[in-house]
Amino acid sequence: MINKLETNDLPRPAPRSSEPDVLASEIIERLTYRIGKDVKVAKPHDWLTATILVIRDRVIDKWMESTRKAYATDSKRVYYLSLEFLIGRLMRDAISNLGLMGEIKEALTSLGVDYDVIAGLEPDAALGNGGLGRLAACFMESMATVDIPAYGYGIRYVHGLFRQQMADGWQVELPETWLAHGNPWEFERRESSYEIGFGGSVETVGGYEDPERFVWKPSERMIATAFDTPVVGWRGTRVNTLRLWSAQPIDPILLDAFNAGDHIGALRESNKAEALTRVLYPADANPAGQELRLRQEYFFSSASLQDVLRRHLQQYPDFTNLPDKVSIQLNDTHPAISIAEMMRLLCDVHGLTFDEAWTLTRGTFSYTNHTLLPEALESWPVPLLERLLPRHMQIIYAINAQTLVFARKEKKLVDQQIRSISLIEEGGERRVRMGNLAFIGSHSINGVSALHTELMKETVFSDLHMLYPDRINNKTNGITPRRWLMQCNPGLTGLIRQSIGDEFLDDAEKLVALDRFAEDAGFREKFAEIKRQNKVRLANLVAQRMGIRVDPSAMFDIQIKRIHEYKRQLLNLIEAVALYDQIRSRPELDWVPRVKFFAGKAAPSYHNAKLIIKLANDIARVINNDPAVRGLLKVVFIPNYNVSLAEIMVPAADLSEQISTSGMEASGTGNMKFGLNGALTIGTLDGANVEMLEHVGAENIMIFGKTAQEVSEARSEGHNPRAIIENSAELSQALSSIASGVFSPDDPSRFAGLMDGIYNNDWFMVAADFDAYAQAQRDVDAIWSEPASWYEKTVRNTARMGWFSSDRTIRQYASEIWRA
Repeated sequence: MINKLETNDLPRPAPRSSEPDVLASEIIERLTYRIGKDVKVAKPHDWLTATILVIRDRVIDKWMESTRKAYATDSKRVYYLSLEFLIGRLMRDAISNLGLMGEIKEALTSLGVDYDVIAGLEPDAALGNGGLGRLAACFMESMATVDIPAYGYGIRYVHGLFRQQMADGWQVELPETWLAHGNPWEFERRESSYEIGFGGSVETVGGYEDPERFVWKPSERMIATAFDTPVVGWRGTRVNTLRLWSAQPIDPILLDAFNAGDHIGALRESNKAEALTRVLYPADANPAGQELRLRQEYFFSSASLQDVLRRHLQQYPDFTNLPDKVSIQLNDTHPAISIAEMMRLLCDVHGLTFDEAWTLTRGTFSYTNHTLLPEALESWPVPLLERLLPRHMQIIYAINAQTLVFARKEKKLVDQQIRSISLIEEGGERRVRMGNLAFIGSHSINGVSALHTELMKETVFSDLHMLYPDRINNKTNGITPRRWLMQCNPGLTGLIRQSIGDEFLDDAEKLVALDRFAEDAGFREKFAEIKRQNKVRLANLVAQRMGIRVDPSAMFDIQIKRIHEYKRQLLNLIEAVALYDQIRSRPELDWVPRVKFFAGKAAPSYHNAKLIIKLANDIARVINNDPAVRGLLKVVFIPNYNVSLAEIMVPAADLSEQISTSGMEASGTGNMKFGLNGALTIGTLDGANVEMLEHVGAENIMIFGKTAQEVSEARSEGHNPRAIIENSAELSQALSSIASGVFSPDDPSRFAGLMDGIYNNDWFMVAADFDAYAQAQRDVDAIWSEPASWYEKTVRNTARMGWFSSDRTIRQYASEIWRA
């Protein structure tokens, strides 16, 4: 067989030219022989696919070279498990990182094809929702850039989260059809398929002279099949692999049932398997939705670990060196069941003792916590786990017993602390705490900003931190400057290169050299002109998609992120209503023209978040059509937020809204993207805003509102939101207008409940922070009115954001956690 031959004995492909005429010829060849289309009848999508295939060939060369290098150097591999990978479009990213943008554009132009037109046809891969998935995508690109052999593991969602449309201002969820034209970037790997089990029973075998062993006999099985996508690092340094799992039935059709006339029932198993990988985050408000979500998490965790162990045994005789050669990073709690699955595989499949397996498991796993919100720290009902994963429940009980004995005997923890660290929540419905499982089963637990990490120690993991005081550490998030500066803002990238050279392309912290240009009037004018061009691009998009005209000379005030009460889009909207009231009551003042942009999706079962979207659209309808405002204020909610939309909105922002309730945002990465592209930030001392303040300087960021400590004290001691509202005329009037139906005359009480939450509780400190926020907005107006001061601050933001590169973050993970 050919694989018996030495690599050097095989013919090697000829080196691939990057000359435009060669690229053009190859595009025609792919169009003709791979897609089967004549040039005269080829559609834009055909040209897109042909171009991707030409680029892909060059990526494959580097991909295989990277794999050979990892084996030749006996490198440690990093495996990044994440339920989301929000990778966006891949063509521009790959071309840019390979340094072929000019050549590809020239080749296409010679063929009469507009690069921008076909690039705009590539769909965003519907593999994520928000910051968690985008962070995973940035990390994958940075791991390739800093030359770390890595695999990303996730699920190949057929329909993603959902495609967001608006119907009378309400969010409507539709399937995301990103695979309608196929995916030329992916490779199906049927040889990398694994059996995944659910349900059934556990039998005990052995005993007496033979060691006791447990055998899980699932009642239901399906196949996980791998689909690989190459991830290109900057300058093609390394190409890593994103491996996504698709669920398939063992028997695609039950022929007996089909031949008996039960044509639908014959496909029951096929439909059940395929449902597993159709949708990201199926609604879990009902038991069926909860079970499907747990099935998803176990499905991809089991397939990934089977793949990891299979690869390890291909290269090494046993698992004694597993922690030295394998590092598995859990991206939040979704893959936490991996801890129990690794124990099952090592003990039940590979014959290790419990203690041997536990040592290897803890030495191999590390866990990134992304939130302190209770609903995001997953827990599952014990009966569900016992029924769906009976062997894993046994293992969880064993881990828990061992941990609690250690805590009580060695650490002398008291009953309250024991209850806190237990894997089983006993109050009311018994549930398995997945965050605790990830913590106890990992050798490293990291937060994603300095503040978040300290709050982990003080709040949700305080007792576990006491039990294992050396495990919690901080790794502040970062973003890839390739996508979030070079690709999305080529105008600004060009200006920076003209001014300080190219070193920042390889080391984002070299951007600090730009700081000296902040006081250069000529440079600021060029900077402002590039910003204006980016704003024109966004204005054109809004006019085309929504029929709304906005003035690019107005301040573009942007808040884009998933809709959640703690992110406080509601605070922003209430301030918009208050500003609207002021403009109407005092038209003689010199108001700063402002456009407030919103974008983001609400979880399908999150009622208040969907109500906030409706409120935004109702407010927009009233304000945008009121001639008394004279266009001084507009509100725009752009539907179906995704990476490609962010790539247009981020460079166009003048003001970045990072206004979460302090202590509730783990880090945030949108704040970094906006700052890097020269937006001024208005925000609370929350998440990475705290470190942004340290890096850009207090004079170059607008901080307002209660600190995390003050929020905690207000909640524990009780605060009186009604008194706060009564003492603020602006706030009182704005809330009254919304609650009484000024913006919803067709249903005057539509938003009354939303407003009652502020009057009666104000858990998210909307009323408590309103006056400080409104004043900060007027301070922003004052700076905007002095363009020299405004652009001095925004230039300094770009210059001082280099530290927030995900390359820096990944190097810290590599040296301090993975030892890679």
